[in-house]
Amino acid sequence: GLDESIYKKLPKELSGGMKQRCAIAQAFSIDPPILLMDEPFVGLDPKAAHDLKMIMADICQKGGAIFFSTHVLEVAEKLCHKVAIIKEGKLAACGTMEEVKGDESLEQVFLELVDDEKS
Repeated sequence: GLDESIYKKLPKELSGGMKQRCAIAQAFSIDPPILLMDEPFVGLDPKAAHDLKMIMADICQKGGAIFFSTHVLEVAEKLCHKVAIIKEGKLAACGTMEEVKGDESLEQVFLELVDDEKS
């Protein structure tokens, strides 16, 4: 279980992972129909990350929408129905996951976009 002393600490005294958990709990506590999250999996242990993915899937299944940024393209590929790739402040690709990645992985599409800019 969770150490009971955690409840007596101020947020600034918590570890990075616990701060992230508190922020996520706070965001979900109001049952928002739309949620914007920046790198929500950073600092989470594998169990907490799995739990978050399940919660996010449940919210979307019930009609909610979650927009989140991530550098972990495998997570986006597994969780997202739609995707947008932004490169240097410009929209480089956008659409359903199938439209954007086709038969490739999302990582491969991203790398091709980066390589095209270097040419």
